[in-house]
Amino acid sequence: MQIHPITAESFDIIDREIGTHTRPPQEYAVIRRAIHATADFELLDLFEFSSGAIAAGVAALQAQNPVIVDVRMVQMGISSTLKALGYSQIPCALDYAPDAETPNLETTRTAAGLLTLTQHYPTGIFVIGNAPTALLALVEQIHLGNVRPSLVVGVPVGFVAVEEAKQALAAVEVPQIQVRGRKGGSAVASAIVNALAYL
Repeated sequence: MQIHPITAESFDIIDREIGTHTRPPQEYAVIRRAIHATADFELLDLFEFSSGAIAAGVAALQAQNPVIVDVRMVQMGISSTLKALGYSQIPCALDYAPDAETPNLETTRTAAGLLTLTQHYPTGIFVIGNAPTALLALVEQIHLGNVRPSLVVGVPVGFVAVEEAKQALAAVEVPQIQVRGRKGGSAVASAIVNALAYL
């Protein structure tokens, strides 16, 4: 896949502004794309990669493991890149949520939809860019032994349960990429997947 000239120029600017750093090349390629999507240079120090996470993610994409996302913004952000790799669909948790007329006050629609998707795709690539409740639900299923993701991208953004969800993810032994603290979001999640696709 070719990088657009404007993207390449943006990467050059990011490289110049960051200067010398200690990130390994593949980690930096992922982080740089996230910075490109957000113009947030603090991400350089906030990204966490488990051992072998990038290799696991690249291998999973090469094998066309299903990519499951929490919200449509992430789905739209990665659709063209994954289509170029041969993907025909990207399941979104919101599309599998229970009827809005019968809400469950103990969870969110995104978390409920994600639980359904873990039953269909227990070894998929799970990408959480918005909903910490979905990430907590996924981690619970990992603890129960019901799901063994090939990779988890856990970068929800916000103030309620976000850091708790990321800490819960860090405590399970699955390949994972996350952004510490409150930062993250759909653009960051999309950038991570797109970077892995280019790698």
